[in-house]
Amino acid sequence: MAKNLFEDLGFSPEEAAALKLKTDLHTKVVKAAARYSQRQLQTILDESQPRVSDLLRGKMSKFSLEMLVIYAEKLGLRTEIKTTKARSRGAAAGLALIL
Repeated sequence: MAKNLFEDLGFSPEEAAALKLKTDLHTKVVKAAARYSQRQLQTILDESQPRVSDLLRGKMSKFSLEMLVIYAEKLGLRTEIKTTKARSRGAAAGLALIL
């Protein structure tokens, strides 16, 4: 079993790293958004109700990593990508999202 669920699903280590980063950020954005109603989120995120609904319902394919970073910042989260030297040959081992 790989260290990353996405690798277990057949993604390359590089793709798995990107998907894990996006998933982790999406999870943190949704947790921060839980303090607000959808109407409040429309204002905070400057998005339509359907777009806010997609975000909260986990439709991650509709959101780029860049857009999730923007949402995180608008919700008061500080985003930072930290890279470290990989322990193994797989490049995916060295990425982390710091919030």
